[in-house]
Amino acid sequence: AMYARVVRWEGAEAEAMKRTAEEISSEADSGPPEGVPAKGFLLLQDPQGGKAMAISFFESEDDYRQGDETLNSMEPPGEGLGSRVAVDKYDVALEFEA
Repeated sequence: AMYARVVRWEGAEAEAMKRTAEEISSEADSGPPEGVPAKGFLLLQDPQGGKAMAISFFESEDDYRQGDETLNSMEPPGEGLGSRVAVDKYDVALEFEA
């Protein structure tokens, strides 16, 4: 089974969101952050609405737990992302890419 850690932010500034996406993208070349055994990552942004969603995928409960602990202890990426309003854990029931 795969697990998804879904984090939501609200009240973000469009420019800050753009910068954050570029920051994460440039760091992604070297793989996920240390202590985050993620198998995939998805960043969704609504610049007009000031909302963002970050989804990290993990292959096991242990990987999820470790990643969750590490990410919770890290500073949020970038400035101006607004407030983190939720961190949720989901089972990945279906994954499909065309």
